[in-house]
Amino acid sequence: MKYPTDVPVKIVMLGAGGTGGHIAPHLYRLLYALNRPARFILCDGDIVEQKNLIRQNFSPADLGENKARVLAERYASVFGMEAEYVPNFVENLEMLKALITPKEWQLDPRIYCFVKEMVILIGAVDNNKSRQLCHRAFCEAQDLIYIDSGNGEFSGQVVCGVRRNGHTLFKPIGSVHPELLRATDKFPTELSCAEAAQSDPQSMAANITAATAVVDMVYNILTHGESLVRQTDFSTNTVRMQTVLQKQSVKKKAA
Repeated sequence: MKYPTDVPVKIVMLGAGGTGGHIAPHLYRLLYALNRPARFILCDGDIVEQKNLIRQNFSPADLGENKARVLAERYASVFGMEAEYVPNFVENLEMLKALITPKEWQLDPRIYCFVKEMVILIGAVDNNKSRQLCHRAFCEAQDLIYIDSGNGEFSGQVVCGVRRNGHTLFKPIGSVHPELLRATDKFPTELSCAEAAQSDPQSMAANITAATAVVDMVYNILTHGESLVRQTDFSTNTVRMQTVLQKQSVKKKAA
């Protein structure tokens, strides 16, 4: 799969916690190094709590602050970028579609020519209802790269879906694992205090491994203009990563 390496980039990431918090600093560094306009919008309505300091990329000084704001302001300022964030959970289809709608850039003020930015949606969420929302937005998008990350305490997967010209070229997480689309869990704002306290166990190692796989995919897309990876499954128990690659066409020679 080939991607342009000379168009502006916009990355929208839902979730700035266990995995998203480890993704953020590396993507800010990557976007800073690109020789083209780039934006990074972080979205999360959660605040930093004491329990988050064990495995998430926050410090005691961040306690009580919004996660998306902390990460955006910390790393955007370091790399001289604009801090863009949504301090709320994205739970509405129209809101998500507005975030991933590509903007047109006039790269040369002397030439009346506009270039549409490449949009990458990263799902670093911990609930399937948010994945269902991302799946709907993906299926309605004309052009979109949607990378979803999910993990438990020791294992997880990262899936890259691609839409181009209104057609799905790589299946998103909801098509690879259709059971996620049938899940009946809730958005974060729909959870009671008791339900919110009963989160699935995760580990720092699993979050970092998932974040590394996401960063690798984005790096290949933006830097090399090519990604062969459709899905990566991993286990921190066995220190194993298994990747599903894009099928390569084989041309047969005439006899």
